Amino acid sequence: MTAKPKEENKLIAERRRKLEDLRAEGFAFPNEYRRSALAGQLQDIYADYSNEALEENDIVVAVGGRVMTRRVMGKVTFVTIQDRSGQLQLFVQRDALAEGHYKSFKRWDLGDIVWATGRLFRTKTGELSVRVEDIQLLTKSLRPLPEKYHGLSDQELRYRQRYVDLIVNEDSRQVFRARSQIIQSLRTYLDALDFLEVETPMMQPIPGGAVARPFVTHHNTLDRQLYLRIAPELYLKRLVVGGFERVYEINRSFRNEGLSTQHNPEFTMLELYMAYADQNILIDLLENLLRNITETILGSGTITYQGKEYDLSGSYERLTIEESVARFNPDLDAARLRDREYLGEVCTRMDIPVVDDFGSGKLLIEIFEKTVENRLDQPTFVTAFPTEVSPLARRNSDDPWLTDRFEFFVAGREIANGFAELNDSEDQAERFRAQVERKTSGDEEAMFYDEDYITALEYGMPPTAGLGVGIDRLVMLLTDAPSIRDVLLFPHLREQQAQ
Repeated sequence: MTAKPKEENKLIAERRRKLEDLRAEGFAFPNEYRRSALAGQLQDIYADYSNEALEENDIVVAVGGRVMTRRVMGKVTFVTIQDRSGQLQLFVQRDALAEGHYKSFKRWDLGDIVWATGRLFRTKTGELSVRVEDIQLLTKSLRPLPEKYHGLSDQELRYRQRYVDLIVNEDSRQVFRARSQIIQSLRTYLDALDFLEVETPMMQPIPGGAVARPFVTHHNTLDRQLYLRIAPELYLKRLVVGGFERVYEINRSFRNEGLSTQHNPEFTMLELYMAYADQNILIDLLENLLRNITETILGSGTITYQGKEYDLSGSYERLTIEESVARFNPDLDAARLRDREYLGEVCTRMDIPVVDDFGSGKLLIEIFEKTVENRLDQPTFVTAFPTEVSPLARRNSDDPWLTDRFEFFVAGREIANGFAELNDSEDQAERFRAQVERKTSGDEEAMFYDEDYITALEYGMPPTAGLGVGIDRLVMLLTDAPSIRDVLLFPHLREQQAQ
């Protein structure tokens, strides 16, 4: 662990001595004090009350929170406390407290959690305050808060000590309030469309539903290897087979991959499945969903992300994979984008590794990911993905080289992935076998053969479309956060090195 500065160690030692004194006096960590109101509630309710109106109504309140600022002016101290709703000023006079209590109060520190009761009034500067008649120390803070005007400026420390970040940074608190509101808005929208929220296993005997490297664990009693889910897809589609025609799950999924500003090993997704629908219905649903969320949360269909404006209020551009590759690579021969030999030569020129068992579909996607994805700035649906890279999607009726699949991009990053589901059990079994061959050849991200899922399909699944939305990236977009770590309360980080 990183060594603590000597000055900080000295401050902590001093606070520990104060706690020892409190323990000796029998006043450490009391739990009998209750609040009658929150700071933000009082600020809202009495926003238009003058001091005369407050005194006339003789409003007595009991409040509690963390001491954020303190100004001592002789026999009077101004204290700002913070609770979950906001901040409120306490006006503490020596003569208003029991004998000797003001002297004890003056030894309390920033960061301490206190309770106080008294009457509301406004100071000469017009600030709503509590004229304190009794104040008690509830929790002694042993560590000093970051310096007021600089806050917690070390970005990595903000991630490692999110609890401190939330205490001192209102912007961080707002991000996570917005995250909660976004998820609630998703639920409200889908529930209104008669979708049923369900829960599926996080530990699975066979990882499926996506192409990714899983985390592996072991169940002692069952004495079997299990995998943390990489997606809930195959379980949700089993439910569609069972008759739940509209289902969704806001789920935690896990993928054993690298860390970046857009990737965390565990992340949150919305996955939904809708029977008697196709990819076009889901594209429309996603447009309406994003429009609803932005207008509900932000009050507008237009957002600003990292200094650039994005309009989420209307219809978004739609391009096929081949159209997008041709647009952003005008030097390529658009007529040869399914020619394996030609694509292999292109990949070699672009320093994209070419593996022998990569077909033309896989090579096309490699080119797309390197040259197109990060240039899809304004809201764009990319459609018609190759069958080779879409093992769970339905083949296109007119062109079996393609599937009825789309991905949605904003600001150069994928936000959502959806497709018409493959409900042909024999076709699905064949594609699973192809994935197993890839895994045998060394592809750690290739899928397993899921026999029980094939059995489910053999009972019959109606025509169905499915959608996955990356909640973390969506929150990044709507809160103007540059990194996924800014929207995760406790992101995964590399082990902290000792200094």
